[in-house]
Amino acid sequence: MEAKAHLKYARISPRKVKIVCDLIRGKDTKTAKAILMQTPKAASELMLKLLNSAVANAENNHEMDPDNLFVSETFANPGPILKRIRPVSRGRAYRIYKRTSHITIIVAEKE
Repeated sequence: MEAKAHLKYARISPRKVKIVCDLIRGKDTKTAKAILMQTPKAASELMLKLLNSAVANAENNHEMDPDNLFVSETFANPGPILKRIRPVSRGRAYRIYKRTSHITIIVAEKE
């Protein structure tokens, strides 16, 4: 049995989130929370809230033991890109891409 938590349209690049995803994938939830609290990345705060939500979903919706959970999967997919214009010299305009992410964390019970 597994429990999921999704965060959609997070205003952070998926490339930055994937670095934090790789740190906690396969770890038990207590270790993953400790790693996320000590990681100085912008994505770690979002991932910590999402991990707490996934653990709460497992405990309340699927009657799993929260002490026996581990992060089985975590990934970040690209969301829609907000396109903005930045004026530059000679009357030109450069594009700025503000990227968004859809982040998913799946926790499961250890066998």
